[in-house]
Amino acid sequence: MKECLFCNPMSFPEQKIVFENESCYFIQSPKAQDILEGAGLIIPKAHVETVFDLSEKEWMDTYELMHKAKKLLDETYGPEGYSTGWNVKPVGGQSIPHAHFHIIPRFADEPFAGKGIRAWIKSEANRRPGRRKVEAEVK
Repeated sequence: MKECLFCNPMSFPEQKIVFENESCYFIQSPKAQDILEGAGLIIPKAHVETVFDLSEKEWMDTYELMHKAKKLLDETYGPEGYSTGWNVKPVGGQSIPHAHFHIIPRFADEPFAGKGIRAWIKSEANRRPGRRKVEAEVK
């Protein structure tokens, strides 16, 4: 797929392949480091649109790189936590239609420390129209 940015990861200026194995890369972009220090992505080398399309080999290679990346990030940045995850399809936040696993070191001094990846999704502002609010019964 010629136009896919992740099929050609070095097409990003200053992109860095930190680790790779048979089927995946762990990449970091200087652009992402501006706010999300240490953040990176694990992407399959083959064009795979979503996490649901990964082969068993790509899953195992993602797992391997996730642990290598965590060890490096722990040693380099010393984060107090991590946010990790996949976005799927545009409604789920996926902006590039090539599966990619986010690894984001988190730090206690961040303004949003303690807020996980679901924080804004589960907010009242995200309630779908027509869904009733479930009130907790007080006894």
